[in-house]
Amino acid sequence: MSNAPSGLRAWAVCALVTALAVAGCGTGAQETGGGGTGKGGVEGLDDGSTLTMWTRAATKTQSEALVAEYNKTHENKVELTVVPTDDYQAKVGAAAGSRDLPDLFAADVVFVPNYTSSGLYADLTDRIDALPHGDDLAPSHIKAGTWEGREYAVPHTLDLSVLFYNKDLYNKAGLDPEKPPATLEEWDRQARAVDALGGGVDGTFFGGSCGGCGVFTWWPSIWGAGQDVLSEDGTSAQLASATAKKVYDTYRGWVKDDIVAPGAKEETGATWTGVFPKGKVGVMPMPSTALGLMPKDMNIGVAPIPAVGGGESTFVGGDAVGIAATSKKADQAWNFLAWSLGDKAQVDVVAAHKDVVARTDLAENEYSAADPRLVTVNKLVAKGRTPYAVKFGQTFNDPNGPWLALMRDAVFGDGADVDSLNQDISDSLSD
Repeated sequence: MSNAPSGLRAWAVCALVTALAVAGCGTGAQETGGGGTGKGGVEGLDDGSTLTMWTRAATKTQSEALVAEYNKTHENKVELTVVPTDDYQAKVGAAAGSRDLPDLFAADVVFVPNYTSSGLYADLTDRIDALPHGDDLAPSHIKAGTWEGREYAVPHTLDLSVLFYNKDLYNKAGLDPEKPPATLEEWDRQARAVDALGGGVDGTFFGGSCGGCGVFTWWPSIWGAGQDVLSEDGTSAQLASATAKKVYDTYRGWVKDDIVAPGAKEETGATWTGVFPKGKVGVMPMPSTALGLMPKDMNIGVAPIPAVGGGESTFVGGDAVGIAATSKKADQAWNFLAWSLGDKAQVDVVAAHKDVVARTDLAENEYSAADPRLVTVNKLVAKGRTPYAVKFGQTFNDPNGPWLALMRDAVFGDGADVDSLNQDISDSLSD
């Protein structure tokens, strides 16, 4: 699932909660890491210190590229440990319990509120405010890292949900390959037009047994129409709204009329992004990072995910990163973070690797400008959203959670239980 929200086993949540309780982390822990600009000033300290850092495997490539370039150009050295994605929550929880966290650790952005609310990150508010480009940082990642009005994390890697469409199949279906759908209704019509080609060609595809895939690609069609999916504090769901039901109805229509490629009902996310590159699917939403993995000879267009009746949005996934509240090298750790958000790192490392930049003012940099599709993706960062909920994982990513039950009832059933399942989601978020 690339950098999109990763799966979370129930035991991992329990392990994290238990470890945090044992650690006794709270406001005091947040203050330990040196909150203000400190003796290192805006850029922190580059004094030859060795820093430890953790990241999950899903963001390994981007993290390694940034660390390698930093280590080549600085006296400080970052020792990066890549942890299997499914083990990450439990590892952080155990380290928090023993007060043995690394100096820096990244996290799937949807899980960052767990760490900020538990006091695992140092307060970075003053440091971020002092950056010349602090106001240009990906707003959804900054919001996810904000707790009680203070900022504890910055963007590390970004992965957005976008629409991919096969321009060659669009041509064959009599569609304009330069006019991707601007509404959910147009998406429906275009998918059906491509599906009508027959010969093993299908209109669309989605991960029907993957809660993370659903939030990543369905919610933008709700957001873009001006409808929220959660309350502002992330403790109740709004996933039974009229707008949300129109989204479900569209997907259910694709299933009913066989517009979807085979395997959608069983797809857990493991092979979700491998269907479109085969060249037999017309249009489907996927992580933006999949663009770099597409066959070079495929004529592919990229567009924002359209909403009910018009409008567009994206789920801004990926990882945020912060300094552990227990780190004794906060100024040196900030030197790495400040550098990673600067022009050189964002353009010559992130953009050069065709990844999404973490700053809205660099959307049209020299590398992305060469590919209009990358500019489209970069510009969506300012419009995108990342849902905020402390209990996100157990509710939306856990395969036994209430969100997947709602997805499957709404699309593979008759949708009769959507209202009651929405209440189950609210109960899970607020318990």
